[in-house]
Amino acid sequence: MKRRNFLKTSALSLGALSLMPNSVLASSNNSRKFKVVYDFDIKSDEKSFPAKLWNPLPYNSDYQKVKFLKFSGNYSDYNINTNNDYDAKTFFASWKKSDEKKKLHIEMEIETTPYIVNLDLIKKASKENLPIPNSVKMYLEPTSHVPTSGKIKNKVNEITKGISDNFAKVEAIYDWICVNTFRDPKIVGCGVGNAGKMLDTGYFGGKCTDISSLYVAFLRAAGIPSREVFGVRLGKSTYSKALGKSDKNKFANISTWQHCRAEYYIPGAGWIPSDPADITKLILVEGLKYEDESVQELKRRYLHSWEMNWVGFNWARDFVLSPKPEQFPINMLGYPYGEVNGEVLNYYSPKVFGFNITSQEI
Repeated sequence: MKRRNFLKTSALSLGALSLMPNSVLASSNNSRKFKVVYDFDIKSDEKSFPAKLWNPLPYNSDYQKVKFLKFSGNYSDYNINTNNDYDAKTFFASWKKSDEKKKLHIEMEIETTPYIVNLDLIKKASKENLPIPNSVKMYLEPTSHVPTSGKIKNKVNEITKGISDNFAKVEAIYDWICVNTFRDPKIVGCGVGNAGKMLDTGYFGGKCTDISSLYVAFLRAAGIPSREVFGVRLGKSTYSKALGKSDKNKFANISTWQHCRAEYYIPGAGWIPSDPADITKLILVEGLKYEDESVQELKRRYLHSWEMNWVGFNWARDFVLSPKPEQFPINMLGYPYGEVNGEVLNYYSPKVFGFNITSQEI
């Protein structure tokens, strides 16, 4: 069995990304630490089969840090890479054809800090109307699931009519998304996030990826760089059980706790966290109305912050993993992605795929 252990220095060197937010963060005294464990036993109807696995790993930033990473398994090959258009950090493992179980164990310790950007800083920077850095302009471009023309552009022109300030445009789009979208519990997993289809059908119900993708498509169409951020909830929310629940010092099964958020970019202020999808979840799970004060309070918060009982993996959409899988491009990488004999495993079903993810606040 192959075994590898990476301490803080290795994890940070592999996870550092170039696009870090210029944020005003809460005190480090508010930091939280989580132990996160992934266990894989990849399944197939065949007795003897080869397998490949690509698993997202967290990036490092001001508000989240991988403090410890170790892994072991009976894989025949592995690597940790960011060899894709979005620098999405990925653990890759492969197994040759055999009737042996395909096993992988990953442990991480993650420290998070509340991610809050000061509203006065955002408003001041927006009024200065600084140029968008070249490194950020890719987040204005459309993708297969996030178009920026046609009906999307027409709707954005309607929402932002008469508004010239970029942050005021963000506020108008955020308001429209929060008012007009809703959480549809019948959607599988986090949803597909096909913003163009939502406009074509006029159906604005969905899960977090659907709502975040529509938000991002609108923002990009308005000339504001933005991106979905795919991750997983790790533990208890201090705001509502609807947004994360677990007992401290006890492991929680988070195999289906994936959650997609969003960020937008204001030159001079940097990347700004936002999450209209959780407004819709709070309304559904707690049986509230949009006008209720707890909903409006969360709406005010999530225009420019995230509660960090969650960790982000990447902001990749419609891209090609490395090594290149049999089926590509993939829509997003918020879940483990695996192939057996070139066929995609059902990552919406941990039992069918053969994975288990647990988290414990420490």
